[in-house]
Amino acid sequence: MSEAGNWCLIESDPGVFTELISGMGVRGVQVEEIWSLDESTMEQLKPILGLIFLFKWQGASGSEPTVTSTGQPEAATDHIFFANQVIQNACATQAILSILLNRDDIELGQELRNFKEFTGDFPPDMKGLAISNSDLIRSVHNSFARSDPFVNEMQDPRAGKDEDLFHFIAYLPIHGALYELDGLSKGPVNLGACTDDSWVGKANEAIMSRMEKYGASELHFSLMALTKDRIELYQEQMEEVDGMLLSLPEDATEERRRLDDDRNLLGHKLQLEKEKRARWHRENTLRKHNFVPMIYNLLRTLAERKELDPLITTAKEKATTRAAEKAKKKAEKQ
Repeated sequence: MSEAGNWCLIESDPGVFTELISGMGVRGVQVEEIWSLDESTMEQLKPILGLIFLFKWQGASGSEPTVTSTGQPEAATDHIFFANQVIQNACATQAILSILLNRDDIELGQELRNFKEFTGDFPPDMKGLAISNSDLIRSVHNSFARSDPFVNEMQDPRAGKDEDLFHFIAYLPIHGALYELDGLSKGPVNLGACTDDSWVGKANEAIMSRMEKYGASELHFSLMALTKDRIELYQEQMEEVDGMLLSLPEDATEERRRLDDDRNLLGHKLQLEKEKRARWHRENTLRKHNFVPMIYNLLRTLAERKELDPLITTAKEKATTRAAEKAKKKAEKQ
């Protein structure tokens, strides 16, 4: 894979992905984590624009991952934006772009819209190179690099043979068919015909099929949905309710009470969503902050006050005690 400048590892987190998307100039969407594949959970997230699936990569170094979906890779066509992944650590951003650049109902922003138009006729490998050389995409991606001098997030993740490697792919409907878009595959995978109402269920089946290929003890999966911005959605719904309330006759007491309850519920959801966004922003700020100077000064102050050595001694004693208890429990089980 090409270097094309260094790309950091980024955390699989809906707050990170939502801010990353916003940083690229996209408006009106956000990312939500999915904890269950049942219909009620999916119903609450509608409208779902695409799914992002994280799983443990099982392919050998330098080769493509095993295709576990029911479809087969097909050559990229004019109506699909498909890019090969040609850079390390970019699969999360590339999976997000696979959804953003294949939807006509998302406000991309001027720069990303120009990028889509410019690369529209490129083959998949050239699209991948264009992504790697986009200053906008790379700078927003790397804005989530941790300020940690002891961690090299730009290193090749395949450097350690025993490391668990993880990969992101995208699922979304395109022109009446469900597609799996994986930058390490030869092309988009057509999983069959679908409708706007059925594609999420079909995608869940494909995801479950992938998960079943792993052992029962494997729990390292993550599924996220690209959805409409919930703050905007709730505000629009509240405006609709307000309009209905204004149009009611004065004697429609029961209907007015029902609409008032609906509006109160929407207001509660809106407040929770705003609190969640504030929490996401704080978490992202902490992710990017360099805490090493603070830790250094804390340790130095403790040393000057001669409090550091006793703390280290106590910590070592606790560690020794825990190790002994763990060894004892292990021996009792044998």
